[in-house]
Amino acid sequence: MGSLSIWHWIIVLVVVLLLFGRGKLSELMGDAAKGIKAFKKGMADDEDTKPAEPVRSIDRQPKVEAEQTKVS
Repeated sequence: MGSLSIWHWIIVLVVVLLLFGRGKLSELMGDAAKGIKAFKKGMADDEDTKPAEPVRSIDRQPKVEAEQTKVS
């Protein structure tokens, strides 16, 4: 009951082809390929570009020093 035989897969394939048609499936796969190519191009562009300035961290004064400067 848990496994699918070859006949089950053939019926599923026929139903999918009837619902979407051959043209729609090929268009869908073509669009997926274009998306993958665009993603790879975007990843390559990110590696090529470098930030103009390095990221700077914010230096904060410890709480004790901040209180001493207010008192003085």
